[in-house]
Formats: sequence, structure tokens, C-alpha cells
Amino acid sequence: MPRTPHSSPHLRVMSVLGLLAALLLPLGMTLAPRATAAPAADPVRVMPLGDSITGSPGCWRAVLWNRLVTSGYKDIDFVGTLPPQGCGQAHDGDNEGHGGELVTNVADQNLLPGRLASTRPDIVVMHFGTNDVWSSISPDRILAAYTTLVAQMRASNPDMRILVAQLIPMNPSSCTACAQRVVDFNARIPGWARATGTDRSPVTVVDQWTGFSTATDTYDGVHPNASGDDKIAARWFPPLAAALDAVPPDPGGPGDPGGDPDACTARFRAVSTWQGGYQGEVTVTNTSASAVPGWTATVVPAKGTRLTQVWNGALTTAADGTATVTNAAWNGALTPGASATFGFVASAPATAGTPAATVTCAGRAPAG
Repeated sequence: MPRTPHSSPHLRVMSVLGLLAALLLPLGMTLAPRATAAPAADPVRVMPLGDSITGSPGCWRAVLWNRLVTSGYKDIDFVGTLPPQGCGQAHDGDNEGHGGELVTNVADQNLLPGRLASTRPDIVVMHFGTNDVWSSISPDRILAAYTTLVAQMRASNPDMRILVAQLIPMNPSSCTACAQRVVDFNARIPGWARATGTDRSPVTVVDQWTGFSTATDTYDGVHPNASGDDKIAARWFPPLAAALDAVPPDPGGPGDPGGDPDACTARFRAVSTWQGGYQGEVTVTNTSASAVPGWTATVVPAKGTRLTQVWNGALTTAADGTATVTNAAWNGALTPGASATFGFVASAPATAGTPAATVTCAGRAPAG
């Protein structure tokens, strides 16, 4: 009988290898590494910290959030272990405003570290102590609690930026002494802040008291109504914007040598004035034929005047009062003819006249 032919071992190995190659080719195509986009930068996390004025429902947070967003601050995240509580407008409502809480209890009972661990804020916005003042707790004890909380914030994040409010006025019908107690406590906060702040973790005092009326801006002598919410948000906005802008610029940023003074122009205007200071605004416009990736503005205010806060830019101040403002991360790139605006608050001598400043700018050349 004829024998059935058999392939040689060598041929069988080659066939198997060929089959494996055919099978692995599409797998290799499927499993080959894919190009991936660079991960987006983490948003800056902001913790609103306090009691019912902050959280129940604390609608100034909604007003503040929306003002930040409409001003161009997109990569922000309000954080807290408490959820939103309404307010009738879309916003990031997470917060750490616990109704009825005393700041002295939060410090004594070590409540803040767990909340910080859950939310990991970069900035804390704190209006806290109203219930302590109402309970006739001494300013020394309240400020000691503040110090404890600041230490816990820095343990969570050594670069924590902390905004601390001078409390809004309080005049409940059941506490005739509360109005003066708030005044007495608020007077102590600036000195405490100067002693507590550091270059790495500054403590900024925000005056929420001046211009706030318990008669027209609260519904019960304590808690803000819609008018009060607007006023509180307006006071928080400049220092919070400045804290958000205080991120170190990218290497090769707009302050580097090589900026082109012919690439842009700067225009100053005074927005509002008061005894001892004013709010100003500078508009930077790209007047070149090419896009610029960043800009630097120089503001030389009138003699004796100094810029104290800036938003929509990062501030550096020389000893003579000359201010250098570099673009924020989101408003540096300008196409030909496009503009960006930053605002600032300036302190001025009581005898100063109409606000005035000389402003110039330079556009950064594209990399490479």
C-alpha cells in the first residue's frame, strides 16, 4: 500500500511559526502603544470653611463661583465634605460650612484634619467665629483656635493659602452685646494674621465687615440675604482671584528677557475710589501682527501708592512701588488685536487726588 507522506519536522516547525506570526500580527497591531494626550492640570481646590453663614445655604458661594467662572477661572474646584444646598443658580456647591459650629469646638475636637484629608484644598476661604462671638467666647480663645486650624491646614498642604474674613456684622434680637463683640474681635484679626502668615503660606485678611448692614443685608440680623450674598462675594473675589493667580509662571514665561515692548499696549482706568485707596483696571492689547503666548505689564502708580491685590494676573512689587504683573495661566495667549484685562486694589495716601498710573507692557516671543 502506498504510504501517506509526512512532512519533515523542520517543515512542521516553520508552518507553526508561520501560523503564530499570522495570529500575532493583528494582536501586535491592536496592542501597540497608543499616543495619549498629556494629562490636564489638576484644578485648584478651594475650601469655603465656616458655619451656617458659609453653608446653610451660603449662597454667596454661588455668586462668587459664577463671578470667577465668568472672569475666566475655569480650572477651579470648590471642595468640602458637605454637598450643595440650592441657591437657585448653577455652581460648584461643595463646602465646609457646618451650621451652628463653633471654631473653638472644631479646634478642640480636632475635626478639621479629617475634612482636609478628604478634600485636599489648596486655598481655604474662612468666615468662622460668629457662633463663638455669640457665645461670648473671648477673642484670645477664638484666635488660638484659628492658629490651631492654620497649623492643621499647613500640615495638609505646606503651601496652603488662607483667606480669613473679618466677620460680617451681627445684631440678633436675642443678643444686644453681639454687635460690639464682633467689632472687638475683628479688630484683633489683622495683628493675628501678620504674626501667623508666612511667605510660603500667606494669611490674607478680607474685610467683610465694612459697608455691610444687618438691617439691609441680612434677614435676621445674622444671616445674609441676597444683597448680603452679593456683598460677601464681591469682597472675597479680589483676594481669591489673586490667590488663584499666584501659581508660579511656566519656565520661559512672560517675565523672561526678550519680551517685545512693541507687541502690545496697556491702558489704565480707575474703577472706583475711596478714602485711602482705589480699584484700578489695566487692559493689555496685542498690537503686533503675530500671536503672543504671554505678556508682562508694568504699573508705576502715583507717589505713595502701592498695589496690594491683583486678579487675572500675578503681582511682583519693587521697593519703590513699581508693580510688575504677568499674565495668568489662562489669559496670556493673545491673537493680533486681542486684549486681556487685569484688576487691582491700590492703597494711596489720604491726600492723594485722582488715581493715576503709568502703564506699559511687553509681549513674550513664541518659544523656539
